[in-house]
Amino acid sequence: MPKPNYQYEKRQRELAKKQKKEEKARRKANPSQADSESEPTPETAQTPQDSPDVQPAAQG
Repeated sequence: MPKPNYQYEKRQRELAKKQKKEEKARRKANPSQADSESEPTPETAQTPQDSPDVQPAAQG
């Protein structure tokens, strides 16, 4: 049985904490939009954020 990778686990906890803190700051900055948005699901919380340089395909 492999031994636990504590550094990986700690990094994941730190990233989750940081993401939660950033989300809280966004909600504080835009309180009117925060009411209409729903909380992220655990599935979306673990996926990487979309990079701003990626543009959605234009529909026309």
